[in-house]
Amino acid sequence: MKYLFISLILSIACVHAQEPVRREPDLQRLTDELIGFQDEDLNYEELYENLVMLMAQPLNINTATAEQLRFLNLMTEHQVQELLRYRDENGPLLSMYELQAVPGFDRPTLDRILPFFTIESTGSARPLLRKIMQKGNGYMLLRYSQTLQDKAGFTSEVSEDQRFRGNAQALYFRFRSAVTGNYSAGITLEKDAGEEMVWNPAKRQYRFDFVSPHLQLMNRGRIKNLIIGNYQAQVGQGLLLGGNFGFGKGGETVTTVRRSNLGFLPYTSLNETGYLNGVAATLAVTKNIYASPYYSRTWRDASVVSDSTEQSFITSFPATGLHRNNSELARRKQVSEEQYGVVLQYQHRQLDGGLIFSSTSFTSAIRPAAQPYNQFWFSGDVLTNAGFYLNYTFKNFTFFSEAAQSLRFGHAWIAGLMGSLTPRLDMAWVLRNYQPDFHSFYANALAESTRPQNEQGIYYGWKYRISRSVTYAGYVDFFRFPWLRYRVYAPSEGHEWLMRLTWQPARNTRLTVQFREESKARNISPAEGNIHQIATGVRHNTWLIAEYAAAKNLRMRTRAQFSSYRLNHSLTRGMIVLQDIIYESGRFSLTGRYALFDTDDYDNRQYVYENDVWLAFSFPAWSDTGIRSYLMIEYDISRSLTVWLRFAHTSYINRTSIGSGPDRIEGPVRNDVRLQLRWKL
Repeated sequence: MKYLFISLILSIACVHAQEPVRREPDLQRLTDELIGFQDEDLNYEELYENLVMLMAQPLNINTATAEQLRFLNLMTEHQVQELLRYRDENGPLLSMYELQAVPGFDRPTLDRILPFFTIESTGSARPLLRKIMQKGNGYMLLRYSQTLQDKAGFTSEVSEDQRFRGNAQALYFRFRSAVTGNYSAGITLEKDAGEEMVWNPAKRQYRFDFVSPHLQLMNRGRIKNLIIGNYQAQVGQGLLLGGNFGFGKGGETVTTVRRSNLGFLPYTSLNETGYLNGVAATLAVTKNIYASPYYSRTWRDASVVSDSTEQSFITSFPATGLHRNNSELARRKQVSEEQYGVVLQYQHRQLDGGLIFSSTSFTSAIRPAAQPYNQFWFSGDVLTNAGFYLNYTFKNFTFFSEAAQSLRFGHAWIAGLMGSLTPRLDMAWVLRNYQPDFHSFYANALAESTRPQNEQGIYYGWKYRISRSVTYAGYVDFFRFPWLRYRVYAPSEGHEWLMRLTWQPARNTRLTVQFREESKARNISPAEGNIHQIATGVRHNTWLIAEYAAAKNLRMRTRAQFSSYRLNHSLTRGMIVLQDIIYESGRFSLTGRYALFDTDDYDNRQYVYENDVWLAFSFPAWSDTGIRSYLMIEYDISRSLTVWLRFAHTSYINRTSIGSGPDRIEGPVRNDVRLQLRWKL
């Protein structure tokens, strides 16, 4: 009751005031905050899309659970607990203004979280079809993209097997209608450039190369969640069922190391791998016990070969999702994958624990090509896993853990503690141990490698708010690999640290300095013979970012990135400098960039987020020497119809061609155009 008086005053004031406007957040700034360093180990496209989808369907702040609040990675554990405590003592919030009465919620926090929350009702008792067609609940999206230069695959310069069968246009369509906490229905259709639009059910081709539908119902009596179609799962810390929600080690050095226990969610990404297809449900057995059975059967791209006995087996799973020529089509949907399992969950106050069982089988056995580093990789046609997770929150601290066992193989476990020592200081500690013969096809746990396997480590992260405008954050991570790795033919160890200092004296002014070091072993060319020599490679990265408002409607962003890589007494360097402009006036906005990059080699490639049309993701890596620029226009034709037009230009200084194989473009220049329409229903 201690906040009752303040809450009453704010509630009365809100009767005579409008709700704050839900501004679209600065996605580039948000990406920099959550992803401290970019590399190829994470699926950034799906991470980004999951974040943007939250903006399209914001959470109800009065019903959001602690796990959903943590998933945003925008609030400290202290803020999460204070918001939950405020709701318990004062009831539902009547206005977003009321967040100002919650201890620990300052203006910068409110500015960050506002686009992700709403106080709207979760829906009426209308029939589902009428809700889907109800105005304001859905949208349709149509996108066209094309590279203006011809790639070799569209010409006669390549062999028949490499020649693209479709045209140069990439097409994308999406329909989705949803009410937070009630239902979600949608379908995504995509054709990549070079893919042929064919109706051939026998080969599982339905005009568009990728078709992804889903229907989700929530909070229908004992049925808390039901999904039919394509979906993903995030359970525990992601050792067995890890959807694409983990940011790994990054700029948000504390909150991103913990995975939220979200259960089953619709799959809406364009990535053609890593999703489940079938049915999943969460049922309330008792007040505190939930059962979540699921079943999936889908076709996967695979490289399938036959041995001398004419028995076929899988050597690899291509993940590009491209099916443009005969070579790529030969790997399209070659293997059927069947998966089933169940999650038994117990929730009581601050305790959340559960048991996980899953089994995955393929129509052909997996047999990776023999290499020194993959001696412990999975072989066979059936993988069965079992595990458990345990999370517990005490005051401003949350303990999280998961352990899993691959039956007949190895085990893995992860445990951590995250919390607020003071309202200004947040800390995180994580221990992990993944055996070389632990296997999980849908894992997404915190790890240095792309999969939680053959790794041991300890992570320590912190974030300290020196003042209202200055924040210091960082982490250190020590890891070792008991067995060989790709390009490292000996057991090895390494470390990584990052430090970031941010000064934000005003809402539209922000200065960031970041330093990072990574030290890991790598093979070097042997002087003679077949014995590989190992050396330690040390990579340094430096970021300098300045964001400021040049005029009322004009924002600027200046950025410089520098890197160096030292291996066996050889030192190489790389850099990129860029200038962004963002102009907004009424229904119109203009975003542009001009960037110069120069790197000695691919080890110094520079990853930089690019603004793109809504729900499209651009996070390229630049190497060599050249210029990158783009210009994007966004215009609201009406309240329900928005159009985007984007033109991007890349030119290299010392190249005569771009790309290789069927993707090769003759000449040093590449231009890309993209047009998108969104109709809010």
